[in-house]
Amino acid sequence: MVHRLRSGFTTGTCASAAAKAAALFLMEGKEPERVQVVLGNGTQADFFVERVDSGDSALEGEGWWRVKKDAGDDPDVTDGVWVYGRVVFVSEDNWERVLVGGRGYFSEEYPRIYLNGGVGIGIVTKDGLACPKGHYAMNPSPRAVIVQAVEEVRRKAGYDGFLEIQIAVPDGVFLAEKTFNPCLGIYGGISILGTTGIVEPMSESALLETIRLDIRVKAADGRQGIILTPGNYGEMFLHERMGIPLGEAVKCSNFIGDSVDMAVEEGVKRVLVAGHVGKLIKVAGGVRNTHSKYGDRRMEILGRMTREVLEGDGSEIWGERKQKWKGLRDSEIRERLLRGVEGANTTEEAVGRLKEAGIAELVLACGAKHVKEQILLWSEGALEAEVIMFSSVHEAAGRTGKDLWRGWL
Repeated sequence: MVHRLRSGFTTGTCASAAAKAAALFLMEGKEPERVQVVLGNGTQADFFVERVDSGDSALEGEGWWRVKKDAGDDPDVTDGVWVYGRVVFVSEDNWERVLVGGRGYFSEEYPRIYLNGGVGIGIVTKDGLACPKGHYAMNPSPRAVIVQAVEEVRRKAGYDGFLEIQIAVPDGVFLAEKTFNPCLGIYGGISILGTTGIVEPMSESALLETIRLDIRVKAADGRQGIILTPGNYGEMFLHERMGIPLGEAVKCSNFIGDSVDMAVEEGVKRVLVAGHVGKLIKVAGGVRNTHSKYGDRRMEILGRMTREVLEGDGSEIWGERKQKWKGLRDSEIRERLLRGVEGANTTEEAVGRLKEAGIAELVLACGAKHVKEQILLWSEGALEAEVIMFSSVHEAAGRTGKDLWRGWL
């Protein structure tokens, strides 16, 4: 019997609970022991919260509340850290100063709330991430969950003024060195990440058995084909862009090659593989396990896909682009673009450069074609396959098969 590991909560979810407690204290004078928040996947969760005495806090100001992160059985370096939240009133006179001078986030959807970071939250210093350069490393999904939690309190309290949310993780200053953040150009702290709000445990053996079980159940349901995706980004892309229900795809994490083998062993005949370019571009280069511990050749492989596109008929690609590169020969244009792609900090930054050149979707489609070839090779022809490779930040996607897979499900 497979032992199912205990899931936990992301830092962003904990931040939303701390911020909601702070909002309740500020606007209603309440000192809750627990608060309930809505997660990124639409479910709800309860959290114990603590008010922080001003004399006991290393943080500036009063009104801080905190939540202790529980990452479940996942080996997360931030497991057990305290995540802090504070909400403060902002006068109308100071509102413009907050908007202009802050490194946080404002949205038109919530025009009276500003989300800011604080001690232990990293600052983005390079392009290509889901957060703009110069701002706190807080991804869009957790930002939305945090602001929504405070907006709920603001609306119920009938308060019409301006609010600033502050999030801090003091231990994040030193924990960041144990993460991949410095390699991504994020300095000074950790990132606030997550899409569903839940941390799924990543024990390799348990995860492989869970993947196999999911494939087996779907195959036993009499389906002609299954969907494989590395994780939440792929699942949300399929749901939001193609209307595929959540839970329909098998989340295979980094184990693309193993999942293809399992699909064959369980009698599956057809697979659709959909995933972010950062993962699938490795598969295009023949990598079976996309975890960084097995090496990171993303930019090298993406550069190879770019070169393959550029060495084709360039008439469609360079017609308009030539006007922006006056005086340069085609070979110089191509080499400059290739250097930009291969030297990019992240795949999203590279896709941004490809998008500027007008060939992002062509290169992603080229990558998808090579992923398909790998699946056919690994399965020794036992599987039919189609592939979708996408960029979240630049809203670009490349695919094979022109949606032939829709008849498989």
